[in-house]
Amino acid sequence: MSRKRPTIADLRAMKGKRQLTMLRVLTMDEAEAAERAGIDIVSVPPELVLNPQYRDAAPSLFTMPGDNFYEIGTADDFVRWAFRLYKASADAVYCSAGYATVKRLADDNIPVIGHVGLIPSRATWTGGFKAVGKTADSAMQIFEAVKQYEAAGAVGAEIEVVPVEVAKAISERTSLIMLSMGAGTGCDAQYLFADDILGQNRGHMPRHSKVYRNFAAEYDRLQAERIAAFSEYVADVNSLAYPEDKHVVHMDPDQLGLFMKRVDGA
Repeated sequence: MSRKRPTIADLRAMKGKRQLTMLRVLTMDEAEAAERAGIDIVSVPPELVLNPQYRDAAPSLFTMPGDNFYEIGTADDFVRWAFRLYKASADAVYCSAGYATVKRLADDNIPVIGHVGLIPSRATWTGGFKAVGKTADSAMQIFEAVKQYEAAGAVGAEIEVVPVEVAKAISERTSLIMLSMGAGTGCDAQYLFADDILGQNRGHMPRHSKVYRNFAAEYDRLQAERIAAFSEYVADVNSLAYPEDKHVVHMDPDQLGLFMKRVDGA
């Protein structure tokens, strides 16, 4: 039996009742796998949801495209960008721009997801790529940001690398759907990157990540096989082992004779 794609109202009704699952997926194959695995929410590159085949692969995934604010531009740019994605079946959009931009989108009835805690595109303000909210003052700043998102009309917020106690306390005091990335189970959803889950990430592994497969080793094996196959092809061409008779087409002998007479007399 196929699942029903959740609406904003559905997600709000589930707040505090169960943990939702969320993934950052980058490809159609990953989106299809998320659909078949029963993932609830996905964050995707804008071009993925704009693919006409996306909803065939992921009909029931609550889909949230997003990009860094500096890639999109002004509030007007955000509105044009969001309308195009909403028309293409996005369920909400991620926006890391200012509260005025979030309000502008919300005023035009676009469901918006904000971001608090460690925000990679704004990490310079909080000291780089490290936990945020470990003091009472910084924790209050996160809470105040959540309240500003509420006032601006956002429907949810990613909360990244924040102490679990702080994230839980905030989630219990907001109507926003809180998406936890390394902020514990006191929020409404658990959010991981597919690259980390699949073991494709060859760089730094965040503390909150969990690896379930080792695709990197499989890609290495496939690359070694690719090089070996190409090398064998080079050797076959050099030794005249390729092409064999089964790889080519032959001409009817009578037609060949006629052609040779004509070409020799040309």
